[in-house]
Amino acid sequence: TLIGPYPQEKAKYDQRSPINAVDAIRCPVAFFQGMEDKIVPPNQAEMMFDALKAKGLPTALVLFDGEQHGFRQAANIQRSLDGEHQFFAKVFGWDVPVEKEIVVMGQTARY
Repeated sequence: TLIGPYPQEKAKYDQRSPINAVDAIRCPVAFFQGMEDKIVPPNQAEMMFDALKAKGLPTALVLFDGEQHGFRQAANIQRSLDGEHQFFAKVFGWDVPVEKEIVVMGQTARY
């Protein structure tokens, strides 16, 4: 296994959990999260988003209803790719045409 059985390997889980490394993150982060994800539950993405936002980093959270870990619906795959492009454009100051705003910096969007 990648980490080991829980709770026997709880220390490894804690060590590798991103929420315990927020202080080390210094760059913008966008989260694209399936609401039915059982591998990374939505509340974990929300906690990371909130922690990075509180830290003052550029961040965005985009939630997708009906999606799990890895998107399967074509519309959501396209929306997440467009959202990534919008996020990078905002972070790097690119002027790009946008048909529909997907990513709102510092806020949560849900589709």
